[in-house]
Amino acid sequence: MKKLTLIWTLILFHGFAFAQKVELQTLLKDKISIRAIQIWKGKVWYSGTDSKFGYVSLKDTADKKQMRLSDEKLEFRTLAQSSRYFEAINILSPAYLFRIDKKSLKVSLFFTDKKKTAFFDSFIYDKFDRGVAISDPNEFGSANPLIFSNPAPSDIGKKVKPGLPKYFPGEAHFAASNSNIAMKGNWVWIATGGAKARIFKFHWNSFYNWKAYETPFIQGTSSQGIYSIDFYDKNFGIAVGGDYTKQAENINNIATTNDGGETWQIQASGQNGGYKTCVKFRPKSKGKDIIAVGDQNIEFSQDYGKTWKTISEEKGLYVCEWIDGNTLVFAGKDRIVKMTLR
Repeated sequence: MKKLTLIWTLILFHGFAFAQKVELQTLLKDKISIRAIQIWKGKVWYSGTDSKFGYVSLKDTADKKQMRLSDEKLEFRTLAQSSRYFEAINILSPAYLFRIDKKSLKVSLFFTDKKKTAFFDSFIYDKFDRGVAISDPNEFGSANPLIFSNPAPSDIGKKVKPGLPKYFPGEAHFAASNSNIAMKGNWVWIATGGAKARIFKFHWNSFYNWKAYETPFIQGTSSQGIYSIDFYDKNFGIAVGGDYTKQAENINNIATTNDGGETWQIQASGQNGGYKTCVKFRPKSKGKDIIAVGDQNIEFSQDYGKTWKTISEEKGLYVCEWIDGNTLVFAGKDRIVKMTLR
């Protein structure tokens, strides 16, 4: 029997009230930590710990499949999909990029990064089969990405490139929810954290020439910074995060931009539910409606990220994705759940 939970929450926005009915349905339970998901053909595809990769149907939870991408106990925190493949890279070194054919589910080892500094945090493709996978900085303190175009990979982080930004000591990326990279049109944004919380930005016509922008986000220690970003269009974007060692703290952990990531404005400082690992704009909301999830709760904003309300106190969820304007999927510790907003 499908597990179904009904939660009623009274949410106040702009001085008026409405009843928000939230339904949570468990789609999958397993001994796994999931921080990366993709939606394709009515199924939630996931990668996680113990080299696990699989799917579960959004409509029939009995329709599911799981496999191991390696005999080694690798941990995957990335999962990308192009038109033909799912692709996942494990954290730590050596980093193996596995390619899974979407039709046959045949697995092949496509690329190996043996640099000692390899630690891949996020990996996404856009609709044109252009992909970016970001690792923590290389031994030169420079960006260590994989760029996929046409869609051959280019390991442009093997040596110092003059157009790639230099990291500050202690600055890196968080492998929290496969969402510290965002793409919109021909633009790509990548978020950092730790000693510095910055935004890297480049255009597909010049992916050796990255710009780096400062933010007023919480930063300074290895656990602080930007964990997730999303852009509704080429101008309006949002960043969330905080400090995973002090998850209740909520100062300077949400920010928005209206100029494509060049400048950022702190929102709801001291007035939100704390540390967040994933943020997503609601489809067709013109950027007004936003969902954000962290280890301790799920929050919702209906005013472009200015104010937030907790709509669920579900714990242990790290990553989210909209299915449509009223349906989302969350994943995290040992489960995948579907949420419906009524």
